[in-house]
Amino acid sequence: MISSLRGTVLHVASSAGGADSVVVEVGGVGFSVAVPPDVARTARVGEELALHTTLIVREDALSLFGFASRDELEVFGTMLTVSGVGPKSALGVLSALTVDQIAAAVAEDDDKPFRRVSGIGPKTAKLIVVQLQGKLAPPAAAEPAAPLAADITARVVQAVAGLGWPERVAGDAVARAAEAASEADRASVQALLRLTLALLGPAGQGATRG
Repeated sequence: MISSLRGTVLHVASSAGGADSVVVEVGGVGFSVAVPPDVARTARVGEELALHTTLIVREDALSLFGFASRDELEVFGTMLTVSGVGPKSALGVLSALTVDQIAAAVAEDDDKPFRRVSGIGPKTAKLIVVQLQGKLAPPAAAEPAAPLAADITARVVQAVAGLGWPERVAGDAVARAAEAASEADRASVQALLRLTLALLGPAGQGATRG
């Protein structure tokens, strides 16, 4: 079993269809490894790459699948225990969802995230949720959102109020937008304003103005 590879990247193949792979040279031998899109995007020809891998043996092929983390590799192996889920489908799930998102969906008995993965139908999505119960580590606790700097908050609230919304409504909307925003967006007046306006929307504008 080839459980890991560390070597020089010789080739990277990345496509919108999800057929992502890298060729890693180890000891003069090039190994072709199917990988999630995030690995293909960050791999650079000529640079060193380390992957956690598993070798899938079939009658007509030997296929290597590689991941940046051991957690991804373990979830990949667990996904293969689900009826109707093969290596390509399991890789597709890990290409679309993080380990924590998979664990959270299973814990909440929610098959919608899996139905959005290309190649996963409603029946298979439900089987994933049912058959993975108790097999995955619980999702990591989400870190609390970093507090907004007072000046950024005030500027966004002022901007929204200047567009016609009551200040109280503007303040509530900014707070809700900040909770869902990334750290980078919370630190940007323009980004947080855009998110707040999207949250309020045309309907909110009409209902709260005046």
